Parts: sequence; C-alpha cells; structure tokens
Amino acid sequence: MRRFTNQLAARLSIVVAVAVLVASCSVELPGSGAPPRMYILTPKSTFPDTMPSVDWQLLVEIPQSPAGINSARIALRDSPIEMRYFQLANWTDLAPKMIQTLIVESFENSGRIVAVGREAIGLRADYVLKTELREFQAEYAQRLPQNTDNGLGNVPPPMIRVRINAKLIKMPRRAIVASKNFEFMVDVKENSMEAIIGGFDDALGKTMRRLVEWTLVNGEENDNPKDKASRRR
Repeated sequence: MRRFTNQLAARLSIVVAVAVLVASCSVELPGSGAPPRMYILTPKSTFPDTMPSVDWQLLVEIPQSPAGINSARIALRDSPIEMRYFQLANWTDLAPKMIQTLIVESFENSGRIVAVGREAIGLRADYVLKTELREFQAEYAQRLPQNTDNGLGNVPPPMIRVRINAKLIKMPRRAIVASKNFEFMVDVKENSMEAIIGGFDDALGKTMRRLVEWTLVNGEENDNPKDKASRRR
C-alpha cells in the first residue's frame, strides 16, 4: 500500500512540474491564437431606371473559380507568380458561394425580375446564368513581409481587382445567347482591413450592377414571343 501511495505521489509531482514549466514558458497551444475576423460583402441595391422588367425566371449557378480563390481566406497578390492570404481575416463563406448569394440578392433588389434563385432550389428556369470568378484579390505593388499578420505598417495601400466572365444560357436548349467579361479595379485609400474590405465591396458592387443590367437586357432581347405567350397562360 505504501509503495502504491509513493508511486501516486511521484506521478502527481511530475504533472505539477510539467504544468508549472508550461506556464512559465508561455507555450502557445494549438488553436489558442487570435481568431481571424470574419467579413461579408453587400448586394447591389441601386440600378438605372432604364433597366427592363422581365417576366422570365433565372437560375444563378455558383461561380467557377481557381482553387486559390475558392476559399474563405481573403486573397492577396504581391508577386506575379504567387497568391497569398491575409492571416487574420476571412470571408464568412467560400468566396464563390458568397458571391452567388450576393448576385441573387442583387437581382431581387432590382425589382425587375419575376423569380431568381440558386440552382439547388429546383426552380424551373427560362435562363441560367453561369459565371467564372477569375480575379478576386487585393494587389500590392511591392512585396509584403512573408509572415504578415495584417499589421501592414507603412506599405502603400493595394488595388482591389474583381473579374467575372458571364454566360447567359437559354433553356431548355442550353444555348449560350450572350457572353461578357466584367472587370473592375478599385484603389484602396488606406492600408487597413476595413478599407480593404470596403474596396472589395465597391469593386464587386460595380461588377454586379453591370452583370444584373446586362443579364436582363440580353435575356429580354432573346426571349421568344411564343415563350412570353405561354407564360401568360
């Protein structure tokens, strides 16, 4: 019995010694660092008065994108051959899924279309909008420190680049009736995450405004009078 008690006491002493050592060395355990801040962008809500109202239905697919952009991490480029990410900042969803939601909401906010939704909801579509997200990053003119933690110091502010290719497909023939590239670049005024996110919001907002207008105009131009008549029945 005395031997068991001595062994137990020895083990407790080791546990206490390890705990004291960890505390004194301030060892940072996995997952104990500062969590990234989460950011989201806003849909477009203002459109030109000349934009047509349509009576057809639209499905918006999730944008295709390169693997480097298909992420919740916020991308930056400070080299022609490398993509990196802000360490302490994330989108609230994968960038393509976030943008799909914002495009759908922008169409809804226009008040010019009967129905719009994601492909997952099973909406009977007259048109499908397929997009490819080709650029969605902050671009710096000079190389940043390799292990930047978003403390960007005196580095000049970046430019935000958004580039989307869109194809409007008429159903049920699945014929491409229009295709266009949309690209906007916005200079950020100061090198803070809040200003950078504002630049993303501005550049994407301009892109979505043009995308919504282009889709409605081209869809209406390619809408068959027989299809219009059948929808009124």
